[in-house]
Amino acid sequence: MIHEEISSAGTSIWLDDLSRSKISGNQPHALPARIRDAGVVGVTTNPSIFNSAISKGVEYATDIQSLNKSSVESVVKKLTTDDVRGACDLFAHIAQNSLDGRVSIEVDPRKAHQTQQTIDEGIALWKIVDRPNAMIKVPATLEGLPAVTELISLGISVNVTLIFSVERYVQVIDAFMTGLEKRVKAGSEIASVSSVASFFISRIDTAIDERLKSLNTDGARTLLGKAAIANAAIAYEAFESAMTSPRWKALADKGARMQRPLWASTGVKDPVYEDTRYVINLVAPHTVNTMPQATLDALLDHGKYRGETLQSLYSQSHEVVKNLSTLGIELAEITTYLEIDGVNKFIASWEELLNNVAQVMQS
Repeated sequence: MIHEEISSAGTSIWLDDLSRSKISGNQPHALPARIRDAGVVGVTTNPSIFNSAISKGVEYATDIQSLNKSSVESVVKKLTTDDVRGACDLFAHIAQNSLDGRVSIEVDPRKAHQTQQTIDEGIALWKIVDRPNAMIKVPATLEGLPAVTELISLGISVNVTLIFSVERYVQVIDAFMTGLEKRVKAGSEIASVSSVASFFISRIDTAIDERLKSLNTDGARTLLGKAAIANAAIAYEAFESAMTSPRWKALADKGARMQRPLWASTGVKDPVYEDTRYVINLVAPHTVNTMPQATLDALLDHGKYRGETLQSLYSQSHEVVKNLSTLGIELAEITTYLEIDGVNKFIASWEELLNNVAQVMQS
């Protein structure tokens, strides 16, 4: 089975989706079946996922109406944390013996540029969910980085999300290590703290391919569909460098768990591309690939395992970035835009969710 081959190579399969029906259902797409039959060992969520689940899921209506004397935000917080807690319980047996079995919940995206507010909400969510295999998702904005350090230093597991550039990813690694070092200095254990760094994939190709197509030259066409995987390969190269550094060795010797790269946004946006390309081309040790349901289904149906595909791409990946620059396409410019756009899209989803829940409460 391809999911077993991918897992054996060191890439864990997580599902980028969550709803109440998936937690308790018996259908093939529900989490118990996915854990048993598809090798799913973790879950990620985001404001868009919660908006889709709660706004369209009739199973939430009774709870929403029963809480109609509460504020809209408190109702949404209860619904989302209840779902995450339920998913954490499903994966608890996996989390006992591995870095997997984690379920992520994101801080309010409207606080992405507010360090202290992100810290405060991260602490609150950690206490409300009250499960050791939960992860608090924090956007990798410049203001989010100190929040990552502080939450890690408090012993809170963190999923650092919306990472688009290798430069920002290196800062994320530093924020993570700094948090662990603060715990060590305070005399606290670090073995129980988990973290992943969510590096976004498909949106890179979507943005850069648009520019390449507008150039409409032979040189531009040869680079179509190459930027996202190249960017990920260079990020993994940075991960390997960090994990072999004296700084990390000192932390590992004290029991630290590595912060694994997590490939996010792995659903293919352009139908001309192979629908499993952001899974089978990103297989490497100590990584996670979180994928939407459609991508997981495609992988199980017709995905072709090609071995550990990422580590052999370093040289050609740097060449891709160089060639893009020659054409006037600067990756740093694209990733800066995508970070801003990513935060804004999550804010829009969160506000839509609040509005939808408010309407149910008033009905």
